[in-house]
Amino acid sequence: MRFALGHDDLHPTEEVEIGFLSVGGSPRIAGENLEHVEMLVAASEPLPPIVVHRPTMRVIDGVHRLRAAVLAGRTTIAVRFFDGTEEDAFILAVESNIAHGLPLSAADRRRAAERIIATHGRWSDRMIASVVGMAAKTVAEIRRGTDAGGAGELARIGRDGRVRSIDVSAGRRLAHEMIIGDPSLSLRKVARAAGISAETVRDVKNRVLRGEDPVPRKQQGKAEGWGGDRTPGSAAVQCAVKPPPAAVVARLRDDPALRLNENGRDLLRLLNIHLVRSEDWNRIIDSVPPHSTETIAELARYCAEKWSEIASRIERRGSKSA
Repeated sequence: MRFALGHDDLHPTEEVEIGFLSVGGSPRIAGENLEHVEMLVAASEPLPPIVVHRPTMRVIDGVHRLRAAVLAGRTTIAVRFFDGTEEDAFILAVESNIAHGLPLSAADRRRAAERIIATHGRWSDRMIASVVGMAAKTVAEIRRGTDAGGAGELARIGRDGRVRSIDVSAGRRLAHEMIIGDPSLSLRKVARAAGISAETVRDVKNRVLRGEDPVPRKQQGKAEGWGGDRTPGSAAVQCAVKPPPAAVVARLRDDPALRLNENGRDLLRLLNIHLVRSEDWNRIIDSVPPHSTETIAELARYCAEKWSEIASRIERRGSKSA
């Protein structure tokens, strides 16, 4: 299966004293299965290392293996550490138990879905379904029954890490305007800008050729209650208003394609460092000693040039993939 949290985030195996480890927060409502523990004790082959959340020393995956090691009289056990948040540690626990070992019950999966919706509400139903091992429609039903039912959400993060609009009608109308404005635009480029799939853009394009409304009748009015103008052109106006950089970075931090790999986290840290308020910049500038003004100014220009170069390279890379 595809893991929402890549196992590249796990560290190499090392032996850890069992007394330092704790259990709790398992996705299993009924706790450990003693028969399964006894079966592991009797196993002739070495068992895989367990996974432990380093900040809390809590076992993420392998509680049964830990119990088996204790019954066998061992004082240490092979461990791979995970350094992410407790919320991500729970997701890794669910994924691991879905992928191997003793399966989670239907009740376990349902409760896990409820918890993930609460902590990762911007993930799409399909994304959460892939983690807990249930149908996306079931996740959607669970979401509707929770406090985090999605009211006011405009977009969600899919399994491929891309952000897509929930309001498909707005995306269709924006795609319609882009196609009318420049018919030569590729399906992928329009899809990326409008937050919809390339196949949806293809359908919009066919509707344009037939002179039909870009939004099918059955989808019209789906976004009622979200607030805002839903007339043609409103999506383009909304897209033209740029949100504050801090809000953009906050959204990027929810993007699994960035925050769940080391390079992405490095980029987020760099972006966050540079999001300094004007008053803070003034304070920093006032603290520069006179004898270092030229040196620091030169370094600031060098950093600005590097960021400009990075921006150009990212744009070129984006245009090539369009």
